[in-house]
Amino acid sequence: MNEIQNFKSGYVSIIGAPNVGKSTLLNTILGQKLAIVTPKPQTTRNQIRGILTTDTYQIIFVDTPGLMHPKYRLQTEMVKTAYSALGDADVVLFVVDATCPGAEIENTILKRLKRMQQAKILVLNKVDIVEKPTLLPILEAYSQKFEFTHIIPTSALTTDGVSVLLEQIEAYLPPGPRYFPEDQLSDLPERFFIAETVREKIMLLTQREIPYASAVVIEEFEKRQTNKSGEIIYIRAIVYAERQTQKQIIIGKGGKLIKRVGELARIDIEKFLDTRVFLELYVTVKADWRRDARKLKELGGFADI
Repeated sequence: MNEIQNFKSGYVSIIGAPNVGKSTLLNTILGQKLAIVTPKPQTTRNQIRGILTTDTYQIIFVDTPGLMHPKYRLQTEMVKTAYSALGDADVVLFVVDATCPGAEIENTILKRLKRMQQAKILVLNKVDIVEKPTLLPILEAYSQKFEFTHIIPTSALTTDGVSVLLEQIEAYLPPGPRYFPEDQLSDLPERFFIAETVREKIMLLTQREIPYASAVVIEEFEKRQTNKSGEIIYIRAIVYAERQTQKQIIIGKGGKLIKRVGELARIDIEKFLDTRVFLELYVTVKADWRRDARKLKELGGFADI
């Protein structure tokens, strides 16, 4: 009983506009790459739950899709997914980009936060690339706009301010048990992270609409024995595009682009699984999947995460 009384645990939701560094912040806090990161907005589509356990607390962080005014069904589901993470949160981290504060969506987010009783911490991220004299006016503007529990300047990239942020989060955690084993990093399945890794490489290697029109589903995941070098994990992944022209771009001339996607993804997946991997990628078309609720659910969907 004393152990539970002296131990704290709780949920911390990370929300904000697209591309403010939410996923990078999660990865930095965990000390390991869990959420995929690209320079493109709307990289995160689902809630990514990462678990940080120390001797005194366990925090379940919930990284969320960037909040925006949705234009099609996929974006609507992403926004719903992000806001749904607020309900169970003990602490909310509202992350903003110090290099371009005051995104249009921020007022909408703050209206939602006003209804909540939880501790609300403003994380002013990317301060490593902002001139120090410009920070004070930004901090003043946010403190006048909303009564945050704390405002903490950070750089998820350089880790500056992250330890201070964790100290403040711990102060607002309720007493509670370890919900997960201390070495567990997430409660999401390995297949989810493997699919996300493949999608990350597609986002990094393609332009325009292709990154947003692509989805990845793991069709097969099994351990196999090889004659020469023992055990290997065989993974078969299907990459979905919305149109035939998109499929051709993802495959690339002579299959070069999809081969490069596979090479880069395999390196990261082997690190993640800590074992040898044989990754096979196939590209096919599922027309207008981003606008169709049934197809969205089929492609790894939002009803299940």
